[in-house]
Amino acid sequence: MSYLICENVSFAYENQTVVSNLNFRVDAGDYLCIIGENGTGKTTLMRGLLGLKKPSGGRILMGDGLRASEIGYVPQQDAVQRDFPASVYEVVRSGCLNRRGLRPGYGLQEKNRALHSLEILHISDLKEKSFQELSGGQRQRVLLARSLCATSRLLLLDEPTTGLDPVAVEELYGILEELNTKHGLTVIMVSHAIQESVERSSHILHLSREGYFFGTTQEYLNGSFGGRFMGVK
Repeated sequence: MSYLICENVSFAYENQTVVSNLNFRVDAGDYLCIIGENGTGKTTLMRGLLGLKKPSGGRILMGDGLRASEIGYVPQQDAVQRDFPASVYEVVRSGCLNRRGLRPGYGLQEKNRALHSLEILHISDLKEKSFQELSGGQRQRVLLARSLCATSRLLLLDEPTTGLDPVAVEELYGILEELNTKHGLTVIMVSHAIQESVERSSHILHLSREGYFFGTTQEYLNGSFGGRFMGVK
């Protein structure tokens, strides 16, 4: 079942087209990495998938009953208020806002979901700590746990390894693989690291000023497009 279908999608940024006539689909269980040089529209496309930016052409369809409010999102760390005066538990629980609807406060279901998300990300011991006291890797785990409160289906991440040290990067990749394979989350990740993306993803969307590639990771490696960037051919 397809969660997202992009049909001839184009996006403009500052009155210039940055994505043109893009076609791809994301099925349940996929691990899609969106890669490409700076200025090719990766983050703009991510905003479009979240419903925060309207395409200048084409359309984005959601399938299997998926709604934009059910998509978990982890922004770039630079966009996160690092000195936010809240505990880890409060930050994670805030991911339940859309589920809460118009009800005041958080119910037992939301509280249990937040605790379960902390367990999945192996950060239950950080529950009472202040978010602003955490390391970069710990903050990223907290933001992932928060996104799990919003979804059990589709997770979008925008450059999640930016600013992390190599150990934290490897830990994050391991967590994402576990969420995808063990917990059944579909993952879409924007990344500047082509080699690491190819090693871990099931599908690649490579945006380039020359066009784009979409297909399985193996198709990417075997084709001329991927060969130019990976040095395979």
